Amino acid sequence: MKQEKMINKLSELKIFAKEFASRLHGGEFIALIGNLGAGKTAFVKAVCENFGIEEANSPSFAIVNEYFGTYRVYHIDFYRIKNADELLNVGYFEYINDSEAIKFVEWADMFEDFLPQKRIEIKIEQAGEEKRKFIIEEIS
Repeated sequence: MKQEKMINKLSELKIFAKEFASRLHGGEFIALIGNLGAGKTAFVKAVCENFGIEEANSPSFAIVNEYFGTYRVYHIDFYRIKNADELLNVGYFEYINDSEAIKFVEWADMFEDFLPQKRIEIKIEQAGEEKRKFIIEEIS
């Protein structure tokens, strides 16, 4: 199933994130793909707010952020990862094998071979200063 959604401003992103969050029940892996500044972290933050998590922020330097709310959420960023050994060193496989947590991975296309077969893939394309096109696909 593939879905496209055009977001024209931040308030629409929050509404879309609420709709998306309502479909999650724990255990999902969400692969986020988009250029720098596309809105990957903003989307994760907006989804997490629906789980009572207010402190979500970019994991670029920490590589992995853990959040606790209605669900445990792992927010992983591949941007600064250079190779598969680094993925192992940060405990990537332990995170993605947590069957109860929701996992968000930014820059997921950098290590496609390490993505689970079953996942939700979200491509975010910039379509203007505030406009974003979200392409959501469930892959299994």
